[in-house]
Amino acid sequence: MPVLLLLLWLGVRLSASELEKARDLQDRASLDRITAQISMALEKQPNDPAALYQLALAQSYVAEVATEMRDKNQARTAAEAGMKAAERAVALKPENAEYHRILGTLCGQEVASAPTMVALKYGRCALDEVDKAVQLDPKSSLSRLSHGVGNYYLPPAFGGGAELAIKDFQKAIELDPKSAEAHLWLGLALRKLNQNAEARKEFQKSLELNPVRVWAKQQIEKTPVQ
Repeated sequence: MPVLLLLLWLGVRLSASELEKARDLQDRASLDRITAQISMALEKQPNDPAALYQLALAQSYVAEVATEMRDKNQARTAAEAGMKAAERAVALKPENAEYHRILGTLCGQEVASAPTMVALKYGRCALDEVDKAVQLDPKSSLSRLSHGVGNYYLPPAFGGGAELAIKDFQKAIELDPKSAEAHLWLGLALRKLNQNAEARKEFQKSLELNPVRVWAKQQIEKTPVQ
């Protein structure tokens, strides 16, 4: 049985919207359940690149929510597991831009949760992989967003920084004006530069586009009006 059919048989919601819904609500239980089911299916056919990507995507959301909830241990565990799946997907289909993007995203999440010296190791992976994704699909708003997240976490001394991240997030919005995530991350980068009023506008725009995103609500609450 092909892995994707097996996933359906197991009751896994394969659409990105279902994973995003769990991420938006910070529903760790649902994310863990879906991730475990995908992992079970992959034991039957471990070389299905689409299913490997699904696992990498799910682990990325687990890491994202864990980071939002200040659980660095789970964030690192999920990012490392996701990277293994993404690396295999990239090896099987190196021409797929989205596979490179999710690998770069996971490397960036490792940067966010790891000690400094370990983080530096993965900072280059984050930028290199998303650079490759942008090269393969220059019109992908998601790739520009992921590139910005990599720059957001990578210190300026090592080629990153909030200023570069802002340019990436603005390009992501140019490519997809309805990207709630791009507005959210633009707000985070602006706040990092103490531009609080502008940051709040971006958080509010993000919530207009995606009213259920818990993390966006939290960012508005913690950002001064001025």
